[in-house]
Amino acid sequence: MLSINLKSFLSTRDRVQQALDDLITLLDLEMLEPNLFRGRSPKENLQRVFGGQVAGQALVAAGRTVENRRVHSLHSYFLRPGDPNVPIIYQVDRLRDGRSFTTRRVTAIQHGQAIFALAASFQIDEGGVEHQAEMPEATPPESLPTWQERKVALEAKGETADDWMAARALDTRYIDEMDYSGKLQQDPFWRIWVRADGRLSDDPLLHCCIATYASDMTLLDTALRPHALSMDDHFQMASLDHAMWFHRPFRADEWLLYAHESPSMSSSLGFTTGRFFTREGKLVISVAQEGLLRDRR
Repeated sequence: MLSINLKSFLSTRDRVQQALDDLITLLDLEMLEPNLFRGRSPKENLQRVFGGQVAGQALVAAGRTVENRRVHSLHSYFLRPGDPNVPIIYQVDRLRDGRSFTTRRVTAIQHGQAIFALAASFQIDEGGVEHQAEMPEATPPESLPTWQERKVALEAKGETADDWMAARALDTRYIDEMDYSGKLQQDPFWRIWVRADGRLSDDPLLHCCIATYASDMTLLDTALRPHALSMDDHFQMASLDHAMWFHRPFRADEWLLYAHESPSMSSSLGFTTGRFFTREGKLVISVAQEGLLRDRR
């Protein structure tokens, strides 16, 4: 009873940090054996496990078997919908331990079947020449509505606003709005600012896992923008594969500009790409995803 009373008196800032701490706990897998881990899902009213969650947890599992090397890429496939009511088992295969690179394969299992497969590569720190794409122009995040302010505004218009762990634990500021009503045709490009809403430890793997979690929140939506498609009961939307390249060090608890683009849509498959930039304009992550966007009417 004491802990419940204390929670009721937490400041707004403490409540925000608590949401982020809950996300960190979600990513902190239980080790069953050296190459076997168990993850759980938050107790939320979701029909299936959020893709960013299983991708982030799988990267944690891979990273727990690697020492003194940073993750530089991951490639993954969503095979079956995850059941949020039962634990997920993550099995790690140690494919290679080379002098410069380490490769791991992770299979996420539920009900005796693989629901997700990930391959991740880790590299020792190396120098070399550099170049990068330029950061798009962006309104500063401080001048944009918070998620809570957007939520209130959407509900005032009778629209549904997300209220789940990703929305509470991550501070997202929309430069370009997304129309889900099916009434507007929009350019296949949009930008948001995102950061962990609180303070993270200095563990580089944690920051990569938080970014992996965040990367799946909005990316596939980009393929909807040019077609004025309505997200109703007849519409099926699911991520199929997801790839990320981590170019430079970054902190996920500092502002990152997430620029989305959809170069192609065909055969009910939407192809989308994303780039994360720091406020200083450094390109730190590139993302690519293809997903199913099917009108079943």
